[in-house]
Amino acid sequence: MTVVLVSACSLGNHATRPPEPPNPAGRGVTSVVPTTAAGSPTGNVASATAPTANSPADDLPTVEIAAVGDLTLGNTPRLPPNAAGYLASVRSALAAPIVFANLEGALTNSAATKCPTPTPSPSPSSSTSPMSAPPRASKPTITRSPSASGTPQTTASPSPRACFAFRMPPDFAASVLKSSGFTVLNSANNHSHDFGPSGVADTSAALKAAGIAQTGLPGQFALVSANGIRVAFIGFAPYDTTNDMRKGAAAQSLITLARAQADIVVVYMHAGAEGTRAAHVTGTEEYYLGEDRGNARAFAHAAIDAGADLVIGSGPHVLRGMEYYRGKLIAYSLGDFAGYYTFATNGTLALSGILHVRLDRAGRLVGGRFISTHLDAAGRPTLDPTGRAAAFINGLSRQDFGVAAAVINPDGTLAMPQRR
Repeated sequence: MTVVLVSACSLGNHATRPPEPPNPAGRGVTSVVPTTAAGSPTGNVASATAPTANSPADDLPTVEIAAVGDLTLGNTPRLPPNAAGYLASVRSALAAPIVFANLEGALTNSAATKCPTPTPSPSPSSSTSPMSAPPRASKPTITRSPSASGTPQTTASPSPRACFAFRMPPDFAASVLKSSGFTVLNSANNHSHDFGPSGVADTSAALKAAGIAQTGLPGQFALVSANGIRVAFIGFAPYDTTNDMRKGAAAQSLITLARAQADIVVVYMHAGAEGTRAAHVTGTEEYYLGEDRGNARAFAHAAIDAGADLVIGSGPHVLRGMEYYRGKLIAYSLGDFAGYYTFATNGTLALSGILHVRLDRAGRLVGGRFISTHLDAAGRPTLDPTGRAAAFINGLSRQDFGVAAAVINPDGTLAMPQRR
């Protein structure tokens, strides 16, 4: 598999795709790094998807993508004692030619944190995530309780006192992330700049050295290639230090640019309020600790309208439902995948999973599977054969999206969308 990291210098209007992959010496290409997924040096991994009746008749080649939500490996100096083995229990379930996660924090040794005081530890009894950005104003959080029938609720934000900044040693990029199979990581979130410009630069350098593609910084997307299929990943968040999902025209232009250079476009969004009461997709603008966290549903639909083939999200630190829109899959939040004593793990906050999807070269979904996982008290993921996460997602999907819900079957496979 080849990884190409692209920083879009100009967002021109490209209506067609070029016949060849982008020239490494050409516009915007900052690195080209040959790499393979851990555990699959030839890309020959066991498929996590089942054959479906929707498989394309023209037998187009397909590519499998595994995706998870928010990922940290601790917070220096509080790091796992055996970092290299921290994800060992789920490594086989991650196996795919392309493996994506949201990197929640910086890979840096810098101590120049955004926080004026030391980062507090999460409260095990907290119903909200400990991963919030510093508040800017006192504004209510708009959420829906899991038991609500569809009426948005406005609840008071938690006390805006804590500031959280997260960093991991740069060598974790190769020794843990790369060795666990990750090939693409997102930096469009509220913690990529926790240690300022130097932390951002250190993170980019560490990922590049490890052969991991990065996406999400302003104007940046990643191109990876597997099985002869070019896949673009574009990360968005509601911040001007990232690809800003609030700037619709710029977001559409970036998706159009990626569409011109790739066979498949995957859009990631770090959006929505946080905590156990933020599990529902409201379809409205969401706020947390005074921050505008975007309208996840409106953005996801707009991304598909602009050319995205798959939309995945995280940020609420809790799972959300999945929807089919125009035949494309939207996974609104994959929750917290791993975090050594950095994430709250009470109740539904401990539910997580690994989403595998198979897309053909035309961007059509031809198979999928969801593997339920569970976080222990230390934030370590383990496989959950009881499927609690899948059941939780199905309930949310049916409540929030009705007939458009993307349903996980009892065996973990995804029910395919109806062809129209």
